Amino acid sequence: MLDFFTIFSKGGLVLWCFQGVRGPAATAPVNALIRSVLLQERGGNNSFTHEALTLKYKLDNQFELVFVVGFQKILTLTYVDKLIDDVHKEFRDKYRNEFQQKGALGLLNGTFDFKDDFMRLLRDAEESSKVRAPMVMKTFEQSLKSQKTVKCMIETRGDKPKEKVKNKKNKGSKKDGMEAVAAPNKASVGDKQLSAAGDKEELTKDEILQKNREEFFRRHMKAGEKSRSPKPDAQKEKGKKPRVWDLGNSNAKVLDYSNSATNGSAEACPVEEFDPDMALGDKNREPGRLYDLEYESDDEAEEEKVVQNPSKPSVKKGGLGGMFGMLKGLVGSKSLTREDMDPVLEKMKDHLIAKNVAAEIAVQLCESVAKKLEGKVMGTFTTVTSTVKQALQEALVQILQPQRRVDVLRDVMDAQRHRRPYVITFCGVNGVGKSTNLAKISFWLIENGFSVLIAACDTFRAGAVEQLRTHTRRLNALHPPESHGGRSMVQLYEKGYGKDAAGIAMEAISYARNQGFDVVLVDTAGRMQDNAPLMTALAKLIAVNAPDLVLFVGEALVGNEAVDQLVKFNKALADHSMAQTPRLIDGIVLTKFDTIDDKVGAAISMTYITSKPIVFVGTGQTYCDLRSLNAKAVVAALMKA
Repeated sequence: MLDFFTIFSKGGLVLWCFQGVRGPAATAPVNALIRSVLLQERGGNNSFTHEALTLKYKLDNQFELVFVVGFQKILTLTYVDKLIDDVHKEFRDKYRNEFQQKGALGLLNGTFDFKDDFMRLLRDAEESSKVRAPMVMKTFEQSLKSQKTVKCMIETRGDKPKEKVKNKKNKGSKKDGMEAVAAPNKASVGDKQLSAAGDKEELTKDEILQKNREEFFRRHMKAGEKSRSPKPDAQKEKGKKPRVWDLGNSNAKVLDYSNSATNGSAEACPVEEFDPDMALGDKNREPGRLYDLEYESDDEAEEEKVVQNPSKPSVKKGGLGGMFGMLKGLVGSKSLTREDMDPVLEKMKDHLIAKNVAAEIAVQLCESVAKKLEGKVMGTFTTVTSTVKQALQEALVQILQPQRRVDVLRDVMDAQRHRRPYVITFCGVNGVGKSTNLAKISFWLIENGFSVLIAACDTFRAGAVEQLRTHTRRLNALHPPESHGGRSMVQLYEKGYGKDAAGIAMEAISYARNQGFDVVLVDTAGRMQDNAPLMTALAKLIAVNAPDLVLFVGEALVGNEAVDQLVKFNKALADHSMAQTPRLIDGIVLTKFDTIDDKVGAAISMTYITSKPIVFVGTGQTYCDLRSLNAKAVVAALMKA
């Protein structure tokens, strides 16, 4: 029932392959596994799904081998894990000497005749899954019912179960002190109850029932009289009146200051006079350049100190290093085991969670590093901690450099050649800074010589249109039309509040195409990932307008919430899209990065869960506070103690 089983080296050389059924070759799914899991350091789970196939794999780090088995994902094959372990052990033991003596030449020139051994192991694994111990029924003596006596199963009418009585006794144990004080006063009541109980035994069942009913009605009548209170003379009016403010106005039309009749005209956004230094911040910046994030690690600081003090003798250090290098070559090596790595990985996991990495992602990262290092040969003078730390750093850098790199300027120029606007849609939860970072990206595009049309599709939040209008005025003040041949480099397209966001975006894109704008930035309303109607509206906007780039705007402050937001946003876009291949999130804008110091774990969580790149990083309040992600700087901050 297996589709294929293949064994290849980490260098990409296929050593042996088994094709189980007639169907597509193993090339495409194995290549997908290599691209999406092995190269991206996502080996926390040994299972991978590609189209209709499920792939399970096992790594041999000592001889740099990969064992992969593929089967239809609709099947439940319980013997696959046992089979891959048995094949790994058999193949490794059979060709161990060849790998150790010849090394890479043994892989190139060796012939691996493993079919008979594999078929034997496959039959054994299939037979072991079929063999099950027969089900034996319990005897009556083994059941709990046999331990019960006839007396405990007889219930008398009116009696209470013993367990409930015990529970009541336990609950009343706290009040024993108070009951002891009031015991003399209750003695007479207890005597009356005893006498009443004796009378009940003498009465018939019908009389006991009648008496209990009378006591019940009498008790409830008394309780009803006590609970009654005199009615107030004037009853309060039902409902709640809305508060009317002294300086307010109840008419929503009066409060709508947006002017939908002035779209696309320069008069709608007059030039505003203000101090440009406040909006720009850095005076020494290079216009149009997107700087990388900067972070100075402890290692770099120590290197600088060494360079600044060259007078200190370093001959001893070099001599010791050479001596240790000789000893390291002479002394035997050691293979890493899971027991050696577990204490270090546990500390690393806690460290990652403390740095705001989502707990689930931290566990998968440590599991991936463990699988990568298990069985790997380690030098005698190399500590387990340094080896694990180095492997984790390499994995984190690889995660922050996803498969696809988004180059916005290149894509905009490509859209210019086709004489159409390049459309970017911003989405995210409430309050993460979508409009602010949209304005920063507008400023960056203008400085690179592109004209921008901002589509105000947030028709829900009060003040959203006015906020974008203010940004448009300030951007026009920084880049006045006189400096660009009389053309306004940024304009706002808005239709007020309460309108259909998808329709406004469509009109804005059409207007930009007619007026020759280079880029359209679509601002959308913030929405929680659990709000199904709003997520449906966002999926409709993206499906109808087909933007070139969909950016998810997320805070750097969040931890576990980042995973939940991205997973549910992608799921909602996939579920509510009518297209056969739904459009999902293409990239991430990470905001408020200047507020987190070295707790940069949100960047790891977001890129790990989506495999999408972080395109922009917001680092402040001015228009110049926009950066590109520097993977090494983020990892250095993350690994800082």
